[in-house]
Amino acid sequence: MSLPVPSTVRAGLVSPRPVPESLVTHAAAVLARVADGVTVADTSRDGWFGLALTGDLRPGTSAEGTAAELRGPATALGVDVAVTAGPLAVDGVGLLVTDVDSTLITAEVIELLAEHAGTREQVAAVTERAMRGELDFAASLRERVATLAGLDVGVLEEVRARVALTPGARELVEAVHAAGGTVGLVSGGFGEIVGPLAASLGIEHVVANKLEVADGRLTGRTTGPVVDRAAKERHLRAWAEADGVPLERVVAVGDGANDLDMLGAAGLGIAFCAKPVVQEQADAAVGFPRLDAVLGLLGR
Repeated sequence: MSLPVPSTVRAGLVSPRPVPESLVTHAAAVLARVADGVTVADTSRDGWFGLALTGDLRPGTSAEGTAAELRGPATALGVDVAVTAGPLAVDGVGLLVTDVDSTLITAEVIELLAEHAGTREQVAAVTERAMRGELDFAASLRERVATLAGLDVGVLEEVRARVALTPGARELVEAVHAAGGTVGLVSGGFGEIVGPLAASLGIEHVVANKLEVADGRLTGRTTGPVVDRAAKERHLRAWAEADGVPLERVVAVGDGANDLDMLGAAGLGIAFCAKPVVQEQADAAVGFPRLDAVLGLLGR
Protein backbone atom coordinates (compact mmCIF):
# COMPACT_ATOMS: atom_id res chain seq x y z
CA MET A 1 0.00 0.00 0.00
CA SER A 2 1.39 3.39 -1.00
CA LEU A 3 1.85 6.04 1.63
CA PRO A 4 -0.11 9.33 1.34
CA VAL A 5 1.79 12.18 -0.34
CA PRO A 6 2.44 14.98 2.19
CA SER A 7 0.69 18.29 1.52
CA THR A 8 2.80 21.42 1.27
CA VAL A 9 2.39 24.31 3.71
CA ARG A 10 4.13 27.63 3.11
CA ALA A 11 4.51 30.88 5.01
CA GLY A 12 5.36 33.93 2.90
CA LEU A 13 6.91 36.96 4.60
CA VAL A 14 7.28 40.31 2.80
CA SER A 15 8.45 43.76 3.86
CA PRO A 16 9.93 46.93 2.36
CA ARG A 17 12.83 46.33 4.79
CA PRO A 18 14.85 43.16 5.58
CA VAL A 19 12.78 40.62 7.51
CA PRO A 20 14.05 40.38 11.12
CA GLU A 21 15.81 37.12 11.92
CA SER A 22 13.79 36.82 15.13
CA LEU A 23 10.58 36.63 13.10
CA VAL A 24 12.05 34.01 10.75
CA THR A 25 13.02 31.88 13.76
CA HIS A 26 9.53 32.25 15.24
CA ALA A 27 7.82 31.40 11.94
CA ALA A 28 9.99 28.31 11.50
CA ALA A 29 9.08 27.13 15.00
CA VAL A 30 5.36 27.68 14.37
CA LEU A 31 5.46 25.75 11.10
CA ALA A 32 7.50 22.96 12.67
CA ARG A 33 4.57 22.18 14.96
CA VAL A 34 2.54 21.00 11.96
CA ALA A 35 5.11 20.30 9.24
CA ASP A 36 8.34 18.38 8.66
CA GLY A 37 11.44 19.50 6.78
CA VAL A 38 10.85 23.25 7.02
CA THR A 39 13.17 25.17 4.69
CA VAL A 40 13.73 28.89 4.14
CA ALA A 41 14.15 30.50 0.70
CA ASP A 42 14.76 34.12 -0.33
CA THR A 43 11.97 35.47 -2.58
CA SER A 44 13.05 39.13 -2.59
CA ARG A 45 12.52 41.28 -5.70
CA ASP A 46 13.25 44.87 -6.60
CA GLY A 47 11.40 47.04 -4.10
CA TRP A 48 10.84 44.53 -1.32
CA PHE A 49 12.33 41.74 0.78
CA GLY A 50 10.73 38.32 1.03
CA LEU A 51 11.25 34.91 2.58
CA ALA A 52 9.32 31.67 2.08
CA LEU A 53 9.24 28.96 4.72
CA THR A 54 8.03 25.67 3.29
CA GLY A 55 7.38 22.27 4.86
CA ASP A 56 5.46 19.01 4.46
CA LEU A 57 2.24 19.09 6.46
CA ARG A 58 2.13 16.04 8.71
CA PRO A 59 -0.84 13.67 8.26
CA GLY A 60 -3.63 14.45 10.67
CA THR A 61 -2.48 18.04 11.23
CA SER A 62 -3.83 21.31 9.87
CA ALA A 63 -2.30 24.68 9.07
CA GLU A 64 -5.50 26.37 10.23
CA GLY A 65 -4.69 29.01 12.80
CA THR A 66 -1.05 29.24 11.77
CA ALA A 67 -1.54 32.49 9.85
CA ALA A 68 -3.29 34.12 12.80
CA GLU A 69 -0.47 33.04 15.10
CA LEU A 70 2.12 34.63 12.83
CA ARG A 71 0.25 37.76 11.83
CA GLY A 72 0.43 39.56 15.19
CA PRO A 73 4.21 39.36 15.68
CA ALA A 74 4.80 40.02 11.96
CA THR A 75 2.62 43.14 11.90
CA ALA A 76 4.37 44.46 15.00
CA LEU A 77 7.66 44.23 13.10
CA GLY A 78 6.31 45.81 9.91
CA VAL A 79 6.17 42.51 7.99
CA ASP A 80 3.21 41.12 6.03
CA VAL A 81 2.55 37.37 6.17
CA ALA A 82 0.34 34.75 4.56
CA VAL A 83 0.11 30.99 5.05
CA THR A 84 -0.97 28.78 2.16
CA ALA A 85 -1.47 25.03 1.96
CA GLY A 86 -2.82 22.41 -0.41
CA PRO A 87 -3.33 23.17 -4.14
CA LEU A 88 -2.39 26.86 -3.90
CA ALA A 89 0.90 26.07 -2.17
CA VAL A 90 1.69 23.14 -4.48
CA ASP A 91 0.47 24.36 -7.88
CA GLY A 92 0.45 28.15 -7.45
CA VAL A 93 -2.10 30.70 -8.65
CA GLY A 94 -4.56 29.40 -11.22
CA LEU A 95 -6.53 32.65 -11.37
CA LEU A 96 -5.66 36.09 -10.02
CA VAL A 97 -8.59 38.51 -9.67
CA THR A 98 -7.79 42.08 -8.72
CA ASP A 99 -9.57 45.35 -8.18
CA VAL A 100 -8.34 48.21 -10.37
CA ASP A 101 -8.58 51.69 -8.83
CA SER A 102 -6.01 52.18 -6.03
CA THR A 103 -4.94 48.56 -6.53
CA LEU A 104 -3.78 47.74 -10.06
CA ILE A 105 -3.47 51.48 -10.74
CA THR A 106 -2.48 54.27 -8.39
CA ALA A 107 -5.50 56.53 -8.85
CA GLU A 108 -9.28 56.52 -8.56
CA VAL A 109 -10.39 57.11 -12.17
CA ILE A 110 -13.65 58.77 -11.19
CA GLU A 111 -11.66 61.38 -9.28
CA LEU A 112 -9.53 62.10 -12.35
CA LEU A 113 -12.72 62.58 -14.36
CA ALA A 114 -14.26 64.71 -11.63
CA GLU A 115 -11.23 66.99 -11.76
CA HIS A 116 -12.38 68.03 -15.24
CA ALA A 117 -15.86 68.76 -13.85
CA GLY A 118 -14.55 70.73 -10.88
CA THR A 119 -16.03 68.22 -8.43
CA ARG A 120 -12.95 66.21 -7.40
CA GLU A 121 -13.06 67.05 -3.68
CA GLN A 122 -16.76 66.24 -3.46
CA VAL A 123 -16.32 62.96 -5.34
CA ALA A 124 -13.21 61.95 -3.36
CA ALA A 125 -15.09 62.36 -0.09
CA VAL A 126 -17.89 60.06 -1.28
CA THR A 127 -15.38 57.52 -2.62
CA GLU A 128 -13.58 57.40 0.72
CA ARG A 129 -16.80 56.71 2.61
CA ALA A 130 -17.86 54.03 0.12
CA MET A 131 -14.49 52.25 0.35
CA ARG A 132 -14.77 52.23 4.16
CA GLY A 133 -18.14 50.53 3.81
CA GLU A 134 -20.13 53.48 5.13
CA LEU A 135 -22.21 53.95 1.95
CA ASP A 136 -23.99 51.63 -0.44
CA PHE A 137 -21.66 51.34 -3.42
CA ALA A 138 -24.30 51.55 -6.16
CA ALA A 139 -25.86 54.65 -4.62
CA SER A 140 -22.46 56.27 -4.14
CA LEU A 141 -21.55 55.52 -7.76
CA ARG A 142 -24.72 57.20 -9.01
CA GLU A 143 -24.01 60.25 -6.85
CA ARG A 144 -20.45 60.57 -8.09
CA VAL A 145 -21.14 59.91 -11.78
CA ALA A 146 -23.95 62.50 -11.73
CA THR A 147 -21.31 65.20 -11.17
CA LEU A 148 -19.74 64.30 -14.53
CA ALA A 149 -22.80 65.25 -16.58
CA GLY A 150 -21.93 67.42 -19.56
CA LEU A 151 -18.24 66.51 -19.80
CA ASP A 152 -16.98 66.09 -23.36
CA VAL A 153 -16.25 62.43 -24.09
CA GLY A 154 -12.74 63.47 -25.07
CA VAL A 155 -11.79 63.69 -21.39
CA LEU A 156 -11.73 59.88 -21.33
CA GLU A 157 -8.67 59.88 -23.58
CA GLU A 158 -6.98 62.48 -21.37
CA VAL A 159 -7.64 60.40 -18.27
CA ARG A 160 -6.42 57.21 -19.95
CA ALA A 161 -3.11 58.97 -20.61
CA ARG A 162 -2.79 59.88 -16.93
CA VAL A 163 -3.44 56.43 -15.50
CA ALA A 164 -0.34 54.84 -13.97
CA LEU A 165 0.12 51.22 -12.96
CA THR A 166 0.90 50.56 -9.31
CA PRO A 167 4.57 49.60 -8.90
CA GLY A 168 4.87 45.84 -9.33
CA ALA A 169 1.52 45.45 -11.12
CA ARG A 170 3.02 44.50 -14.46
CA GLU A 171 5.47 42.12 -12.77
CA LEU A 172 2.64 40.40 -10.89
CA VAL A 173 0.54 39.88 -14.02
CA GLU A 174 3.54 38.62 -15.98
CA ALA A 175 4.50 36.17 -13.21
CA VAL A 176 0.98 34.69 -13.04
CA HIS A 177 0.91 34.30 -16.82
CA ALA A 178 4.40 32.77 -16.89
CA ALA A 179 3.24 30.16 -14.37
CA GLY A 180 0.25 29.23 -16.56
CA GLY A 181 -2.41 31.18 -14.66
CA THR A 182 -5.00 33.68 -15.86
CA VAL A 183 -5.87 37.17 -14.63
CA GLY A 184 -9.17 38.99 -14.20
CA LEU A 185 -9.97 42.63 -13.45
CA VAL A 186 -13.14 43.53 -11.56
CA SER A 187 -13.67 47.25 -11.37
CA GLY A 188 -16.22 49.58 -9.88
CA GLY A 189 -14.61 52.06 -12.27
CA PHE A 190 -15.17 52.30 -15.99
CA GLY A 191 -14.62 49.97 -18.91
CA GLU A 192 -13.59 52.88 -21.11
CA ILE A 193 -10.38 53.07 -19.04
CA VAL A 194 -10.05 49.48 -17.77
CA GLY A 195 -10.58 47.74 -21.12
CA PRO A 196 -7.58 49.24 -22.94
CA LEU A 197 -5.45 48.80 -19.83
CA ALA A 198 -6.32 45.10 -19.64
CA ALA A 199 -5.58 44.63 -23.34
CA SER A 200 -2.14 46.19 -22.93
CA LEU A 201 -1.31 43.64 -20.20
CA GLY A 202 -2.80 40.62 -21.97
CA ILE A 203 -5.39 40.15 -19.22
CA GLU A 204 -8.02 37.55 -20.03
CA HIS A 205 -11.08 38.66 -18.02
CA VAL A 206 -12.48 42.18 -17.50
CA VAL A 207 -15.67 43.62 -16.07
CA ALA A 208 -16.34 47.27 -15.23
CA ASN A 209 -19.07 49.87 -15.29
CA LYS A 210 -19.85 51.74 -18.52
CA LEU A 211 -20.47 55.46 -18.80
CA GLU A 212 -23.48 56.63 -20.80
CA VAL A 213 -22.72 59.05 -23.62
CA ALA A 214 -25.13 61.18 -25.68
CA ASP A 215 -24.18 63.68 -28.36
CA GLY A 216 -20.51 63.35 -27.49
CA ARG A 217 -20.98 64.16 -23.81
CA LEU A 218 -21.27 62.16 -20.59
CA THR A 219 -24.86 62.10 -19.34
CA GLY A 220 -23.97 61.63 -15.68
CA ARG A 221 -25.29 58.06 -15.70
CA THR A 222 -23.92 54.56 -16.26
CA THR A 223 -25.44 51.87 -18.47
CA GLY A 224 -25.98 48.22 -17.65
CA PRO A 225 -25.68 46.46 -14.29
CA VAL A 226 -23.50 48.14 -11.66
CA VAL A 227 -20.31 46.25 -10.81
CA ASP A 228 -20.71 46.23 -7.06
CA ARG A 229 -19.59 44.01 -4.20
CA ALA A 230 -21.84 41.08 -5.11
CA ALA A 231 -21.01 41.33 -8.82
CA LYS A 232 -17.30 41.11 -8.12
CA GLU A 233 -17.76 37.80 -6.32
CA ARG A 234 -20.05 36.46 -9.06
CA HIS A 235 -17.51 37.21 -11.76
CA LEU A 236 -14.67 35.67 -9.75
CA ARG A 237 -16.62 32.44 -9.39
CA ALA A 238 -17.70 32.42 -13.06
CA TRP A 239 -14.15 32.99 -14.32
CA ALA A 240 -12.76 30.27 -12.08
CA GLU A 241 -15.35 27.82 -13.42
CA ALA A 242 -14.72 28.85 -17.02
CA ASP A 243 -10.96 28.43 -16.60
CA GLY A 244 -11.31 25.12 -14.76
CA VAL A 245 -9.58 26.55 -11.68
CA PRO A 246 -10.68 25.40 -8.20
CA LEU A 247 -11.45 28.26 -5.83
CA GLU A 248 -8.57 27.03 -3.64
CA ARG A 249 -6.19 28.25 -6.38
CA VAL A 250 -7.85 31.65 -6.83
CA VAL A 251 -6.14 34.70 -5.32
CA ALA A 252 -8.12 37.95 -5.01
CA VAL A 253 -6.68 41.39 -4.26
CA GLY A 254 -8.54 44.56 -3.31
CA ASP A 255 -8.54 47.64 -1.11
CA GLY A 256 -12.15 48.60 -0.38
CA ALA A 257 -15.27 47.28 1.32
CA ASN A 258 -16.81 46.46 -2.07
CA ASP A 259 -14.02 43.87 -2.52
CA LEU A 260 -14.81 41.90 0.64
CA ASP A 261 -17.13 39.29 -0.93
CA MET A 262 -14.63 38.32 -3.61
CA LEU A 263 -11.78 38.25 -1.09
CA GLY A 264 -13.84 35.86 1.01
CA ALA A 265 -14.65 33.59 -1.94
CA ALA A 266 -11.03 33.20 -3.07
CA GLY A 267 -8.60 30.62 -1.75
CA LEU A 268 -6.53 33.56 -0.55
CA GLY A 269 -7.97 37.07 -0.18
CA ILE A 270 -5.38 39.85 0.09
CA ALA A 271 -6.01 43.40 1.29
CA PHE A 272 -3.72 45.78 -0.61
CA CYS A 273 -2.88 49.09 1.11
CA ALA A 274 -6.48 48.74 2.23
CA LYS A 275 -9.04 50.35 4.45
CA PRO A 276 -9.08 48.98 8.05
CA VAL A 277 -12.33 47.03 7.55
CA VAL A 278 -10.70 45.16 4.67
CA GLN A 279 -7.44 44.47 6.50
CA GLU A 280 -9.39 43.03 9.42
CA GLN A 281 -11.41 40.59 7.30
CA ALA A 282 -8.95 39.53 4.58
CA ASP A 283 -6.79 36.41 4.88
CA ALA A 284 -3.64 38.48 4.45
CA ALA A 285 -2.50 42.00 3.63
CA VAL A 286 0.20 43.92 1.81
CA GLY A 287 0.74 47.19 3.62
CA PHE A 288 3.17 48.90 1.24
CA PRO A 289 2.63 49.95 -2.39
CA ARG A 290 4.30 47.10 -4.33
CA LEU A 291 1.68 44.89 -5.95
CA ASP A 292 4.14 42.12 -6.82
CA ALA A 293 4.64 41.60 -3.08
CA VAL A 294 1.58 39.36 -3.52
CA LEU A 295 4.06 36.88 -5.01
CA GLY A 296 6.08 37.03 -1.82
CA LEU A 297 3.03 36.27 0.31
CA LEU A 298 2.63 33.15 -1.82
CA GLY A 299 6.29 32.30 -1.33
CA ARG A 300 6.99 32.63 -5.06
